[in-house]
Amino acid sequence: MSMLEIEALNVWFGKSRNRVDAVKGATFTVAQGESFGLVGESGSGKSTILRAVTGLAPTWSGGISVAGAKVIKKRPKSFFKTVQMVFQDPYASLHPRHSVDQVLGETLHLHGFRSIDDRVVKLLDDVGLGQKFRFRYPHQLSGGQRQRVAIARALAPEPKLLLLDEPTSALDVSVQAEILNLLADLREEHKLTYLMVSHDLSVVGHMCDRLAVMKDGEIVEIMDVAALRALQATHPYSQQLLQAS
Repeated sequence: MSMLEIEALNVWFGKSRNRVDAVKGATFTVAQGESFGLVGESGSGKSTILRAVTGLAPTWSGGISVAGAKVIKKRPKSFFKTVQMVFQDPYASLHPRHSVDQVLGETLHLHGFRSIDDRVVKLLDDVGLGQKFRFRYPHQLSGGQRQRVAIARALAPEPKLLLLDEPTSALDVSVQAEILNLLADLREEHKLTYLMVSHDLSVVGHMCDRLAVMKDGEIVEIMDVAALRALQATHPYSQQLLQAS
């Protein structure tokens, strides 16, 4: 079963002469339980696809389906119980005046959960923080700890699909591996499906089963990670990316 289907997706910004086509005719599927990567240089349209799925990029055409249900322009509340996103910069994505307890508690409340105290503690345990971080504020946390809180917030509604937008690129190299290993463990534990954006092919090689290579808003090649590791790209741009990495 496919968890995510993208068909002939076009995403643009602006109108008439000022229109910029950020994604052009993207088509791919992500199976349930799979981790799928989107790679390419900055400005290639990778993150724009994630934003189109979540509704943060409202001007799009084509088809988006999640768990067999077609995504409409105005997403129902139930959509966000299935799909959640982890952003690149954990400091910018967390409210600076809200404690970790408020961030997680409000998310749980919005999605109609009860026993919120117990659930907050469980979420913190799941991401390797524990109760001692519950009443701290973002400025009292390291970059890696903030990203763990952001991941806990994404897990709060018990989603099936996580969209990961360069989740480690804003972190120190020493912390990146810890977060990637956490994400790999959570995927297995919670039976999650990942769509992951990264410009780092080694990250994608570690985290993903398959990947799509993007250039100038278009997908030029889809390959599995075995081909990536064996440097067996067929498109010249993909070969160039592999050689550069």
